[in-house]
Amino acid sequence: MTEDLHPAPRIRGSRGGRILPWLAVAAIIVAVDQVTKARILASLTLGQVVPVTSYFDLVLAYNRGAAFSLLSDAGGWQGWLFLAIGVAACTAIVWMLMTHPGRTRFSAALSLILGGALGNIVDRVHYGHVIDFLEFHWNWLRPVFPGGYYPAFNVADSAISVGAVLLVVDELLRMRHRG
Repeated sequence: MTEDLHPAPRIRGSRGGRILPWLAVAAIIVAVDQVTKARILASLTLGQVVPVTSYFDLVLAYNRGAAFSLLSDAGGWQGWLFLAIGVAACTAIVWMLMTHPGRTRFSAALSLILGGALGNIVDRVHYGHVIDFLEFHWNWLRPVFPGGYYPAFNVADSAISVGAVLLVVDELLRMRHRG
């Protein structure tokens, strides 16, 4: 409730000026995502694994599918589908940011998701696949993931996941304040 008491500052003469801070957050996520992917591309070859800790590796992987490589072997059409879904989601997110810029937690969540989606869209347009490089593995994951390895992901995926959790938290807190 107190979120709306301190809306983002409006830039004079700009109807959408209140969303600029949120778009800046998204832009920072895209930049960090792309810089980390460029460093991995310059440092590793496809499939190369660099152990960092007993439960974390850096690995260069290409994902032509969606989350968890869903439809990655579908023959190529899926890239266009996921690109279209990403563009539609980004459009909807910008619209929601424009209509609710004073809802801080909600807008922060959307900006994380927007930045992550845009980071992966850049990959799909530039490379035809998404570059993943963070890989965690624990024995307790074995029943769900082969070998105990969580599928490789990237900074953009992390931003999307954190944003999604933040959206759920925002809604739960809003429901609690209403009831």
